[in-house]
Amino acid sequence: MTETTSSRSQQEEFDEATSAELLETDIEKDRAIVGRDWPNRTQEYLGTATPEAIRNFARSYGDDNPLYSDTGHGGRTRWGGQIAPPIMAGILNTPLRGERPGKGERGGSYRGIHAFVSGGTWDWYRPIHPGDTVYSFGGLDSVEVKRSEFAGRSVVKVRRDVKMNQNAEVIGVYRTLVIYTERKKARERGKYAGVAAPSYTDADIEHIERLYAAEQRRGAETRYAEDVEVGDELTPIVKGPLTTTDMVVFHAGGYGFAPYGLVTGRLAHENRQRIAPFYIRNEYGVPDVAQRVHWDSAWAQAIGNPRAYDYGVLRECWAHHFLTDWAGDDGWVVSQHDQLRKFNYQGDVQYFGGEVTGKHLEDDRWLIDVAFRATNQRGEETMRGTATLALPGKENGPVLLPAVPADLQRRAIEMMTKHGAAPAAG
Repeated sequence: MTETTSSRSQQEEFDEATSAELLETDIEKDRAIVGRDWPNRTQEYLGTATPEAIRNFARSYGDDNPLYSDTGHGGRTRWGGQIAPPIMAGILNTPLRGERPGKGERGGSYRGIHAFVSGGTWDWYRPIHPGDTVYSFGGLDSVEVKRSEFAGRSVVKVRRDVKMNQNAEVIGVYRTLVIYTERKKARERGKYAGVAAPSYTDADIEHIERLYAAEQRRGAETRYAEDVEVGDELTPIVKGPLTTTDMVVFHAGGYGFAPYGLVTGRLAHENRQRIAPFYIRNEYGVPDVAQRVHWDSAWAQAIGNPRAYDYGVLRECWAHHFLTDWAGDDGWVVSQHDQLRKFNYQGDVQYFGGEVTGKHLEDDRWLIDVAFRATNQRGEETMRGTATLALPGKENGPVLLPAVPADLQRRAIEMMTKHGAAPAAG
């Protein structure tokens, strides 16, 4: 062992790690399975929503609502107890047994190709309560080949995940838009290479602190639909400046450990044998996960970014926090659709704002449509989205949860039945 690793040797490592190209065979394998459903056999870091897991996940993206952390507070709400923020369904999964895809039905592997979440759509039907175990099934909704300014040719996939509890009751459906790009092309194009690193003065930080101090969580103060009008502004919130600590805390809340695996020690050794291309040597010559683009700026620069950047899912959670803060404990987020339009780099601040765009009665339920956006300190819109919120009415009472489409609920029951009939692993 030598005490130093030359910058040239790391550059050679990065060059090799970014040399992979998109393959037509991977794309065709994906196209062949569009519309198919398979049980999700992945064990996420968390599978069951314990009271502590719910609290820690909410806190991992900065949500201090006692509805998610205080069992006593939840008992005084229309939910009868603590519940999870609806978006927590995205990070919970317990292996669902059942039919396995055949050798030709597993889709493309995209080895050495960079993937990042570029947006998503959620529809939520019921809350997650402490003790609920979450399972899922799904597949690809679509696969498209497009051109992008960032990396040239790219593959855009929409994945559908149906989340259900141990009783086969559908919790929600998550459609994730993921873009696959060639790392080398992104670096060569250098679209974002000129993005300057921020430098904050004491006055800048004091301004951000004042914004945090002014944030208002609606909480137990019921927001009635009759008091909402089209054009009303949602209470703004701020997130950032983004740091490595934000990544650590988000992981500590349960995100990002599957499917590749963030593990250590002997488990990391086994993982390197399983998926060696996922590991790229760092400046010390040590194989480390490609996922470190979210905290290692040197590796982020090797794939065409000026600095490490956030997880798309973290920003989706921030948007969800913005919505639930405004809706209050008696409201319900029926759906959330978002587009991630620019990267959120270390040091960047995100300012969330939005307004009411519609209000209507549907099946004796008040539904409020909103539009929202996030803008960074450079004045760039990094995220935009829409959502539908159910609010209680002064005359028609508490929020009623949306009905699960009958064909979707039947499919969930079929999947859970197969799970029960299949032999357990071991």
